[in-house]
Amino acid sequence: MALGLFGLSGKGRAGGLAAGDPAPAFELVDQEGETHRLADYRGRWLVVYFYPRDDTPGCTTEACRFRDDLPRLRELGAQVLGVSLDSPESHAAFAAEYHLPFPLLADRDGEAARAYGAYFGLGPLRFAKRHTFIIDPAGRIARIFRSVKPASHSDRVVAAVAELREGTG
Repeated sequence: MALGLFGLSGKGRAGGLAAGDPAPAFELVDQEGETHRLADYRGRWLVVYFYPRDDTPGCTTEACRFRDDLPRLRELGAQVLGVSLDSPESHAAFAAEYHLPFPLLADRDGEAARAYGAYFGLGPLRFAKRHTFIIDPAGRIARIFRSVKPASHSDRVVAAVAELREGTG
């Protein structure tokens, strides 16, 4: 399936992914140097949010909202992982400055972002698009958010996880 400039195929599926598809496997290092694999989260709800850059206004707003909503997500049995193309060192500084209590994964080569249809590259400009994926305990994509407003996105994700857990999503 050929992808267009912005990762959309003729069927409107970002990166070829849609709800119900198996989530692409990943193995990435976080800000503490720990390796995280999709398989590590089997049996749990997982929120994987891709974002462009550490310590930028929109990304900081989004990360801080996930930080503030983390107790609600944990009550729902969900883990949050942030992913960008930044280095583990950049993630460590970002997490320390804003007291982010969840892993920030370094996708230095953009492989995970590509697999999830969240990669943007144009010449030397490369970053992860602001896309979020809710992955169910069986490792399947339950919900995809491609249009994200940093200030309100976490609320939408919390509501979606609650809805999906109740079986109404």
